[in-house]
Amino acid sequence: MTVDALAAAVREVLGPDQIITDRSRLRTYECDGLTHYRVVPGIVLLPRTAAQCAAVVRACVAHGVPFVARGSGTGLSGGALPHADGALIVTSQLRSIVEMAPQDERAVLEPGVINLQVSRAANPHGYYYAPDPSSQQICSIGGNVAENSGGAHCLKYGFTANHVTGLQIVTPDGDLVRLGGRAPDAPGYDLLGAFVGSEGTLGIATEVTVRLVRLPETVRTLLAAFAGTDEAGAATSAIIAAGVVPAAVEMMDALAIEAAEAAVHCGYPEGAGAVLIVELDGPAAEVDAQFAAVEQFCRRHGAFEIRIAADDAERALFWKGRKSAFAAVGRISPDYIVQDGVIPRTALPQVLTRIGELAREHGVRVANVFHAGDGNLHPLVLFDEAVAGQAERAEAVSGAILDICVEHGGSITGEHGVGVDKAKHLPRMYSEEDLDTMQLVRCAFDPRGLSNPGKVFPTPRLCGEVPGRRKGPNPWHDAGVEVF
Repeated sequence: MTVDALAAAVREVLGPDQIITDRSRLRTYECDGLTHYRVVPGIVLLPRTAAQCAAVVRACVAHGVPFVARGSGTGLSGGALPHADGALIVTSQLRSIVEMAPQDERAVLEPGVINLQVSRAANPHGYYYAPDPSSQQICSIGGNVAENSGGAHCLKYGFTANHVTGLQIVTPDGDLVRLGGRAPDAPGYDLLGAFVGSEGTLGIATEVTVRLVRLPETVRTLLAAFAGTDEAGAATSAIIAAGVVPAAVEMMDALAIEAAEAAVHCGYPEGAGAVLIVELDGPAAEVDAQFAAVEQFCRRHGAFEIRIAADDAERALFWKGRKSAFAAVGRISPDYIVQDGVIPRTALPQVLTRIGELAREHGVRVANVFHAGDGNLHPLVLFDEAVAGQAERAEAVSGAILDICVEHGGSITGEHGVGVDKAKHLPRMYSEEDLDTMQLVRCAFDPRGLSNPGKVFPTPRLCGEVPGRRKGPNPWHDAGVEVF
């Protein structure tokens, strides 16, 4: 009945085509890119302006309805998983480029603008937008802000957080507030930094000011084939240790190559146990000198074939296999789990060896695709849910891979976020005191706990509850207070 009351309330600010309550249509929104978790939302709302978005949030607060923001739905951690008794606020209709300001090296965007669209609009002015997730043709800027998305070129250019200078947000109270602006940095507490990557738990972005990067004078791309990942990893470490910082260094193992060939026929060298894609950009003289060094390091560490892209078309073909890798795995396996752990770059050989051992011990296959330059792994654990026990074994391997990452001084996520998928793993990185401190920040923004509840934290402490070790039943439950 609470959702029904909310539906009646939002009809005052939204048109009938902006409110979805029919269950068959609601099922369209039951998951994001991580289809393993599915929840049909209580209601879907599609605001077209920041003011409408704020009004919708205020209505949710007034009726005590939890709400979840969603962009294009390409996330891979369940961050946009709906609440069964809550509202899903979809920002895909806020899709205007408010301003393209190359003179300031800035663009002002609504959250529904597609990532690649920003570069296409900036290119005629001699600029582009650097963060480039593999899903950049369909993922939205608002979702990139929520997850602090990265991409192949984050090695040199950094993540979304390095390219957002200002935000307009709807707070969990329903107020429209601005954080930052066009300046490189704002004085005072870094609330902008706290919001980017907060996965929708601190509010909803309704306008994003991003930094534009000048198009490089030249771009050169190399594809090197190796017998295995150890050799490719050694080449990667040698390149970085020499002081060369490529725009991107990407690696795929034999199973990932097999999937890419089946899907997009990228024509990678036959017999390769691993391929490296190395891209350098910048002033022509600098790129030429560094490119020669990169080629030398690859040969020294066992590359049996090196291809250099002759033009943009060949460069695009090199990248086609890598960019399609996640979806391509569906050609060789009916089901798979995408992971997103991070390790020190020098630990690549040991970690990949251990992942291979885990796969054999549990009787599953693992395809490895990753940002080799900064140690951001994307192991794809393959299984067939129709075969009894395979899903459980795949999940065990997936969790064990994250344990290995943490053991080597890494992280459980590099760019996909925690969401619901990795919340249970967060205590492997942080102490209970650390988690309590993080939740104090969350409660400062959202004391009611309505903004994307149940995400990120494994055992969310209620706002107003004293931090510390919890014993016995929660007193709020005993008082009859419903907890979302």
